[in-house]
Amino acid sequence: MKSLRSRAAAAALAALLAAVAAGCSVLPGPASSTRDGLVRPAPIAARVITLDAHCEQTEADGYRELARLRIDRDVIQSLSWELWVGKSGGCRFERGDFEQTQRTPHIEMRARDGTGCKLMVWQEPRRVTLAHAGCEARCTPGVYDRAWPVMFDPGSGSCARN
Repeated sequence: MKSLRSRAAAAALAALLAAVAAGCSVLPGPASSTRDGLVRPAPIAARVITLDAHCEQTEADGYRELARLRIDRDVIQSLSWELWVGKSGGCRFERGDFEQTQRTPHIEMRARDGTGCKLMVWQEPRRVTLAHAGCEARCTPGVYDRAWPVMFDPGSGSCARN
């Protein structure tokens, strides 16, 4: 069974991917009601991200991550991220393998190898999220659909608490 953290991370990634797929220029945020009575996500205000982060943790179910990320005013300075999906395998991402292609409304990096792998970073009030999309080639076969984003505390740079 996935831990609460893993489910929350998967939900955050799903929301970002839905926004990217829909061609939105803003990321979904807290829900808000509209005049027609429907509840729609409110956009997350673009924030300039400056962060020196290190997250290393292991979940009870064997999921673990080791991530270092340094960002200066929306520019990725360094990135090293490994994640493991229990004993099934994992994924690895290194700054040198990517080119930064976007700074706002979220940071985006694309793999230099033409595979279409993207890394995305965005900040909400309580966390900075580093997520991936289309990066199956950077993972052990069969684990990509269970690979979660990593979330950092924007104040301390440590792993964010849900």
